[in-house]
Amino acid sequence: MYKVVIFDFDYTLGDTTNGIVKSVDYALEHLGYAAKSVSEIKRTIGLSLKETFSALTGCRDNGQTERFVRLFREKADEVMTESAVLYDRVPEILRELHKTLKIGIVTTKFHYRIEAILRKFSIGESVDVIIGGEDVKEEKPSPEGLLKAVDMLGAEKHKVLYVGDSYIDAAAAQSARIDFAAVLTGTTKDFSGYESVLVTENLRGIFEFVTKK
Repeated sequence: MYKVVIFDFDYTLGDTTNGIVKSVDYALEHLGYAAKSVSEIKRTIGLSLKETFSALTGCRDNGQTERFVRLFREKADEVMTESAVLYDRVPEILRELHKTLKIGIVTTKFHYRIEAILRKFSIGESVDVIIGGEDVKEEKPSPEGLLKAVDMLGAEKHKVLYVGDSYIDAAAAQSARIDFAAVLTGTTKDFSGYESVLVTENLRGIFEFVTKK
């Protein structure tokens, strides 16, 4: 049924929590804010950096926000790729799916960051298109990134599946009118408010679903 499978990254394909926490703490400290707990920071993963700053501090000042983004990126360049881990069997699942399907990644993470992580795990050749936060004017839940990936892959929307772990991913897929499948490896456990073709524990469930179709 599907010719293309597009994935979110954080909490869908892998976990960069350690790098994110270090980068958020670094940026907040330099801006004079108190440190946030890991659980508070984890709840913002999947948001844009601007929305992350607002959610953690309540501040919407453009200057402060831009400084937060710059400081976060500065620290992330040091720690993010090194600390990134992929979930169980992700490399082999991507390689196997790529034998018959086109594969994309649409994420709020920077494009170059995803490329570096894929190189680290030697699976860059299994991904055809990456759309990062800097590749769009509006980040998820806007459908812009998904629609851009579909266009670059030359796909028909009804033959595309988007896989994500959060309501942000679900909303983006719904707005793009693309089928959505949820994995429960993130912090969102209830997708009842969104249309989905599958809700499954992890990527193995996605692999079984797609290959059986």
